Amino acid sequence: MLIVLAGVAGWPLFRTVFFSFTDATLATLDGFQGVGLDNYLWLMRDPVWWRAVWNTLVFTVVSVGIETALGLGIALILNAHLPGRGLLRAAVLIPWAIPTVVSAQMWGWMFHDLYGVVNAILMGLGLIAEPRAWTADPDLALPVVIAVDVWKSTPFMALLILAALQMLPRDLYEAARVDGVHPVTVFFRITLPLIRPALMVAVLFRTLDALRVFDLMYVLTGNSRSTMSMSVYARQYLIDFQDVGYGSAAATVLVLVLAVATVLAVTFGRVRVDAGR
Repeated sequence: MLIVLAGVAGWPLFRTVFFSFTDATLATLDGFQGVGLDNYLWLMRDPVWWRAVWNTLVFTVVSVGIETALGLGIALILNAHLPGRGLLRAAVLIPWAIPTVVSAQMWGWMFHDLYGVVNAILMGLGLIAEPRAWTADPDLALPVVIAVDVWKSTPFMALLILAALQMLPRDLYEAARVDGVHPVTVFFRITLPLIRPALMVAVLFRTLDALRVFDLMYVLTGNSRSTMSMSVYARQYLIDFQDVGYGSAAATVLVLVLAVATVLAVTFGRVRVDAGR
């Protein structure tokens, strides 16, 4: 099993790290030379890379924060005794079930500056005077990407939190009801502490997903610098520019960022990776 795991996960990672210390291109994969840390030094001096880092961090913090708040609210609603609760749960999961590329393309059409339904609705309500180029405007593109990600990924957060809510002991709530404890106090004193492990696992999973975001940004805005993430940056050098060495350096740094984020979340968030089971 370890050999299979090393072959599937370890070998591609090793090759990426190895090429990051070379001047390899797609045309010279058999004739490259070692360049030491030059690729990393160039990467640290590239303002486009730092813009990609900033975009990725903003996207991660804002989208995961909104998704956590909305997911918690939706999970509390779905956990209540409502008529048609099963149908409502299935409907909420639809955005998450749609493949990311498909949903990104769908929202790309909806945000189209000439034919998009978003412009038509906002103009009909009198909120804007003329059509907006949502995905082409540098000031609007990143908020649009975040909005689409929130629409798609909030059901994932709600699903994990709902699973935790359904495992809570009912006798605690019955005792609180008998004692006349206010529902808000019950939420902060009982519900939130008990679901905290599952909530932290959900936040950790979504944070790692957001840090390596690629398809959503690439389909909606291409290689635009206003929304370029670290993954889009690495892909541009590896594929468009065929610079395997430099692109591998960018990909390696992204892996290191993910590893550091995981360690920090598990350590300071006191996350148990089996808490969501």
